Amino acid sequence: MTVDAHITDPSLASVLETSRAAREQAQALVDLIAQQQSQANNNGPLSPDALVAISRQQKLLNTSLAHLRGLHRAAHLRARETKGLTAEARHEVDVLHLQLQNLYYEQRHLEGEIAACEGFDHTYQLLPLIPVEEFLAQHPEHADDDENTLMVARIEHERAEREALEQQRLELQKRKQKLIAENKKRRDDLANLDKDLEKFIDAAKPIQKMFEKVV
Repeated sequence: MTVDAHITDPSLASVLETSRAAREQAQALVDLIAQQQSQANNNGPLSPDALVAISRQQKLLNTSLAHLRGLHRAAHLRARETKGLTAEARHEVDVLHLQLQNLYYEQRHLEGEIAACEGFDHTYQLLPLIPVEEFLAQHPEHADDDENTLMVARIEHERAEREALEQQRLELQKRKQKLIAENKKRRDDLANLDKDLEKFIDAAKPIQKMFEKVV
């Protein structure tokens, strides 16, 4: 496969075409000079026509070379520009690759956090909740709830039950304190009554003695 088959850029193809033409012109000039010199060795100096032909061929060659140098300079500038664009694109790719690596790292980190949360023994799991079947029997409106919603409803039910029990305990505690206070008052009243009876008995002893003397 020739070099031309690998060149697809029009500007580079123009450089190759101009280079090929310059090479052919240079070869033609060399052949023309050799031919004219060969004839001159036989017949003397080069003829004016030969000099004109050689000069014309040199001008064509110089024109092609100047054109080739211009194309080469333009191709060099485009190559430099392309190299800069390639460096910028590579930098953007590197930045995107770094961002992608950061996203992968963040993804793995979040997956680890999710797994840790899923495997964490939450306090609510230790609550002595009533069985699901019993709860649904009492609250059939939650039969179609998902697992999380059902758990929240069960915890709320447990909270309400405990608050009700706590309210009952406080009421019973108040009744207990009231009964204790009433019992204390009765004991105090009985104690006072005993003292009054003792005083009454002590006060009645002289009268009792008088009756005994009379009898």
